[in-house]
Amino acid sequence: MRSMWKGSVSFGLVSIPIQLYAATENKNVSLRQVHVADGGRIQYKRFCSIDGEEVPYSDIAKGYELPDGEMVVITDADLAELPLPTQRSIDVLEFVPLESIDPIRFDRTYYLEPQKNAVKPYVVLRDALQKASHVAIAKVAVRQRESLALLRVVDDVLVMTTMLWADEVRVPDFPFLHEDPPQVRPQEVTMAGSLIDSLSEPVFEPEKYSDSYREALEAMIEAKAGGGQTVGAPKQGEKAEVVDLMAALEASVSAAKKTRGPAKEKKKAAGDGTTAAKKPAARARRPKSA
Repeated sequence: MRSMWKGSVSFGLVSIPIQLYAATENKNVSLRQVHVADGGRIQYKRFCSIDGEEVPYSDIAKGYELPDGEMVVITDADLAELPLPTQRSIDVLEFVPLESIDPIRFDRTYYLEPQKNAVKPYVVLRDALQKASHVAIAKVAVRQRESLALLRVVDDVLVMTTMLWADEVRVPDFPFLHEDPPQVRPQEVTMAGSLIDSLSEPVFEPEKYSDSYREALEAMIEAKAGGGQTVGAPKQGEKAEVVDLMAALEASVSAAKKTRGPAKEKKKAAGDGTTAAKKPAARARRPKSA
């Protein structure tokens, strides 16, 4: 795994330097947009909607659109001036039971690895959390965004899960909640309970389940590739560019040899007229390389 962030876990007067790793990964099969006729990749250009000019990445900033359509432009320099005290620190605020947090608030999960000379305080915090049966609530900023987070222990490793802020969880307000509830017979509830009992297991075992769609898609790709159902347009394009470059280099070398020949003869005839011999050669090469 590759570390994506370095900082420290801070609680009270204790600071534990750590490295952050993504604890999950997306296993979706990545598909490109291509031209159905020849398999050529579809490319997009960044261009300004006002002047129509292509914009280099260095000239792209962030913007916030106001209700009237006006745009507030925000540069990286503007963002750098904003206070972000948790940019390199996971600041522990309090400890609470895990059961008191609804999973709807969970966002992304990361592994925390102690840096050198920080293993002992790391293990102390880990063991204390396990003994207390609590999780730590903290604040952290990853990639210029501050989030709430919780720290807990999984397989003897501290794990951080970022959480949504209180105002980021929507309140359900559906029409049926304001209507008179339908009449439900006790027998129906009992039958539903029997179904739950019949499908119940002591613990959740994620290994029992798999992504059947991804497996079928991978099998289809493998079958098409094995059966020769591929298009070589992208490779042909790359090869053509190399051939064009080689042709241009060969032409340049040939032109240089032709112009250097007369220049050497003039240099010999002129004796110490080196400067005069160089100038014609330089003028002769410019049109060829243009």
